[in-house]
Amino acid sequence: MTWDLADRGAPSDRRALCCARLGFTRARTGRAERNGHMRYFLDTEYNGFGGALISLALVPEFGDRELYITLPLPDPIHPWVARNVVPYLRMVPEGLYHEMTRMEAADEIAHHFAGGERPVIVADWPEDIALFCALLMPGPGEVAAVPTLDFTLLRVPGFSPAANSKVPHNALHDARALREHVMTSVG
Repeated sequence: MTWDLADRGAPSDRRALCCARLGFTRARTGRAERNGHMRYFLDTEYNGFGGALISLALVPEFGDRELYITLPLPDPIHPWVARNVVPYLRMVPEGLYHEMTRMEAADEIAHHFAGGERPVIVADWPEDIALFCALLMPGPGEVAAVPTLDFTLLRVPGFSPAANSKVPHNALHDARALREHVMTSVG
C-alpha cells in the first residue's frame, strides 16, 4: 500500500486519518521505491497501543544518514513500555540521541529530507506510518515543510523486530533490522 500526496481522498482507517489531513490517500501504485526513489525504513516506539509517540527512526536504504528522534516521555507511562522501551531509548550510537519537542522533531524531519529526491517511507506496521504523519503536523493547521512523500506498508511474514533487532524495542535498531530483512529477503 502506498500513500501518495498527489491523490487526495480520505482513507477509512481511523489510524490513517492523520495522513488524510496531509492529503494522503491509499493508492495502488506498485513498488514506488523501484522508481529511483530512496527508501527510508521507519520504526516507532509509542506508549502502548494507540498511545503517544516516544521515538522514531528513519534508516536509509543506502548510506548512513540515519535519523533518530525521541520525544519527552508521556505521563503516565504504560507499564510494559516502562519495562521494555524506556531503558533502551539511549542505546544508539553517540551523536544520534536527540530529545526534541514535536515542533523541533517536525522541523528535523523536514531538514533531513530537504533537497533530496522524493523519499519512500517503508514500514511494516500501520501505526508507524500514522504516528509519523501525525508528527508532521506539529500544531493546528501546521504541516512540516517536507517534500512529497510516498509510503509503503510492507507485509513481511516471518519478520519480527523483537526477534531480529540487535536492541529490541529501540526504534533505530528495529528500523535497521527491517531494512536488513527487506534488503536480503524481499528486495
